[in-house]
Amino acid sequence: MSSYTVLVVDDEDSVRKLLSAVLKREGYQVECAADGQEALEKFQSVQPDLVLMDIRMPKMDGLTAFKEMRKLRQEVTVILMTAYAAVETAVEAIKLGVFDYLIKPFEIEEVKLLVNRAMQIRKMAERITVLNQELLDNYRLDRILTNSPKMKELCRTIDKIAQSNATVLVTGESGTGKELIANTIHYNSKRRNGPFIKINCGALPESLLESELFGHEKGAFTGAAMRRAGRFELANQGTLFLDEIGEISQNLQVKLLRVLQEREFERVGGTETIKTDIRIIAATNRNLEEMIKRGEFRQDLYYRLNVVCLSAPPLRERKEDIGLLADYFLQKFAGENNRELMGFDTAALRILEKYRWPGNVRELANVIERAVIMSNGRMIFTEDLPDNLRDSYKTVDEVIVDIKQPKGQPLKEMMKKVECNFIKEALDRNQGNKAKTAKELRISRRSLLYKIEEYQLE
Repeated sequence: MSSYTVLVVDDEDSVRKLLSAVLKREGYQVECAADGQEALEKFQSVQPDLVLMDIRMPKMDGLTAFKEMRKLRQEVTVILMTAYAAVETAVEAIKLGVFDYLIKPFEIEEVKLLVNRAMQIRKMAERITVLNQELLDNYRLDRILTNSPKMKELCRTIDKIAQSNATVLVTGESGTGKELIANTIHYNSKRRNGPFIKINCGALPESLLESELFGHEKGAFTGAAMRRAGRFELANQGTLFLDEIGEISQNLQVKLLRVLQEREFERVGGTETIKTDIRIIAATNRNLEEMIKRGEFRQDLYYRLNVVCLSAPPLRERKEDIGLLADYFLQKFAGENNRELMGFDTAALRILEKYRWPGNVRELANVIERAVIMSNGRMIFTEDLPDNLRDSYKTVDEVIVDIKQPKGQPLKEMMKKVECNFIKEALDRNQGNKAKTAKELRISRRSLLYKIEEYQLE
């Protein structure tokens, strides 16, 4: 049964009974009122999701009741019922915010279709509200996982610039989280309730990219069967994220410069000038200043984009975050694959921390996902890591200091003994304080407790 409630308002008892029976069969809870005044009282006490209401009624007409309901709850969904003589009034009511209207006498199927459509749109709006709130929560600055001074400084800068409308240029290597930075800026800005539109400028040929950015008119080129809005138009009142901005052609650079200067453009094949109110965030992994010297990127466009420049540090420069991010990805991928994993073997974690990560956070995520799939136990061991990580060390003592492998002893057994010694020494240094020990070893407290039990250290 539906949890939605419909308030039926009509001064004719037969109409109320008919609509009530029909809607109850559709699964709705139904309340009834005989006039606008009673409807207003029921509206406050019942809090219906939809109101199906006649226009012509005694005491208070439907249009007046609707206006009063809007004062109490702006998002109320109302369908008016009217005779032919009052259609103009119903049309005027739609301009005021009424969802739709029915003309009496109506067909029952028409009523069911209209009510169900109104409820589907309401469900969709509720889901969008939930998703928007989830996005706002996900991109809160205090949700960014970091122990790195560089990242903390970057977060402070984002917090300062988010409330402005300044154009932002985000630079950094591939996989450093430039899109995450763009999302964080948008969802912490005044435009957070507006659209966040993104496009990868390096993924499309010039002709298609121009159409994607500016839109096109019907017949502008072969295959343009209808008018289409571009990203600049769709991002109105919101933010447009131009990823890989260094890949766009000289021709598009000129057109982009005009949008940045004038906040206006024309669709491909069109003459109408369209105004747009957007914030632009651009990102690149290329050195735009070097491209300017080679004549590949316009200097004036660079200055327009580079009002505020943010640099995403590579993972090798924020080693404090490797264990933190690895644990996050471990829990994420373990949940997605229905695995119960406690954490990382100490030697495996040391390999992760010593690796240079040319692919940055994106590569780390891929490595952890693979390790989760490949692991057999409740911990991630060195053998669960890709060969290129293990082979990146010239000698074993880059991972384990001053340890000699007894002849014929399996590597895994040796690693366990080494790990046991590391944990025991760390516990001794911290007088048995497990929280301090876990922090020093850069593992979760749960992983430490698991290891203490495994090695019988208590």
